Amino acid sequence: MSTEAATSSPTYGNWRRPRRPGLGSFGLLGTVGVFGGLVITLLASLVSMTAAAIVLVPLSVLLVPLVVRTQDGRNAYQLLAVRIGWIRRKAKGSTTFVSGPLSRRSGGRFRPPGLLSQLEMYEGRDAYDREFGVLHQPSRNLYTIVLGCDPDGGSLVDPDQVDNWVASWGGWLARLAHEPGLRGASVIVETAPDSGTRLAHEVLPRLSPDAPAAARAVMEEVVERYPEASSEMHTYVTLTYGVPAGRKTKPEDMILDLATRIPGLLSGLVGGGGGAAYPLSAERVAEIVRVAYDPEVAGEVLALRAQDGSTGLEWEDAGPTACVEHVGSYHHDSGVSRTWLLTLAPRGTVRANVLQGLLEVTPGIRRKRVALLYRPIDPATSARIVEADRRAAQFMATSRRGMIQARAATEVRAAEQTAQEEATGAGLVEFSMMLTVTVDADEELDDADTAVRNLQGISRLSMRPADRMQAAAFSCTLPVGILPWEHTLVPRNIREAL
Repeated sequence: MSTEAATSSPTYGNWRRPRRPGLGSFGLLGTVGVFGGLVITLLASLVSMTAAAIVLVPLSVLLVPLVVRTQDGRNAYQLLAVRIGWIRRKAKGSTTFVSGPLSRRSGGRFRPPGLLSQLEMYEGRDAYDREFGVLHQPSRNLYTIVLGCDPDGGSLVDPDQVDNWVASWGGWLARLAHEPGLRGASVIVETAPDSGTRLAHEVLPRLSPDAPAAARAVMEEVVERYPEASSEMHTYVTLTYGVPAGRKTKPEDMILDLATRIPGLLSGLVGGGGGAAYPLSAERVAEIVRVAYDPEVAGEVLALRAQDGSTGLEWEDAGPTACVEHVGSYHHDSGVSRTWLLTLAPRGTVRANVLQGLLEVTPGIRRKRVALLYRPIDPATSARIVEADRRAAQFMATSRRGMIQARAATEVRAAEQTAQEEATGAGLVEFSMMLTVTVDADEELDDADTAVRNLQGISRLSMRPADRMQAAAFSCTLPVGILPWEHTLVPRNIREAL
């Protein structure tokens, strides 16, 4: 990330998607197919023109879908794969989930569905004897810790202080590339209108029976009307670690290793403007998941926690009673959700408050979660990526003319700056963003969709609904460490070649 001086406040930018190797929109595999096909066609033409046509026609049919791409770079084959996967899931009935004592699932408990059903919950204590939950994915041998923080607000803060926070946050992200075994991280900001449960629990029991009627009326009116103008905001940071292939590590050993890392990670969050930072216990993580699937119980959970300090909720009971996935929505207990995926980051430079409107509470939406997903890249791979991107940008600039050449020259400058920053120690991090909104009924989704489109315009983002994969996308916006790139059938190298 780069900064430049501005009259009012610093600006930030220079994020860019590395160029895909290959010829135009074909990608690496498509380019190999084109040249290989031309060679075969030429050889066939030595026999006859009919033989050449027999080779050329089917080859063209196979290669044309690689050229047709969406705004976020997906080709026709990738779109077809999503549709086929959706049809198969519907045929098997996996788009519907039912749990509890009356379901066919063993145990009779309310275990979370989908990708979350693979998780196992453990608990440990860090160097300061604080409880923290650890989510384990046995199939991929991944371990996730969840940190909570109360970020400092940006109101009445000097631009220099904001710039320092941004620089510290960038440094914290860069250090993640040196975290042994780290596979990815996420920052989830959840907002919802304040239910008023905590305020009522704090105020009403303290009203004296002998208090004047006017004073009691004022306090009761405050309890009743205050939630209309207030909201809840929670920020969570998840870090997911993997165990190297071939190495056998017991969960107890991994939990002990993570316990020693938590204090250093928390200090970095505090320096980056995260405010008070702390690890979340297994019970607290289960409560977050429970409320996400059933927003109606949010007030009950808060009341129990305020009254007894604990809800006693376990991971095995954090899931919904029933949920149904549709093409463009996800129905679960008392809510209906829709998730959007980032397709294009803001172009040019932006200011520090570019996501402010997106992160604030939105009227008419029961709950909203904005998840920023980060994939730190180790220094050796970072150097290789930036150098390859720089060479590709230079080649495109020298092979174009006119206005296209001017745009290519701008890309060269951005690639050169990235290479210089990486050479001086800056980290390279891949990022994306997902947005989930939850409303009370299907009829409210259209209004929520309009609100999200307006917020995208304010934040200069381009997003698309996660059609035919709403359940998985919903899971990725929960603070449980689900990393999308760890759950794909096609290996990463092949996806990049496409």
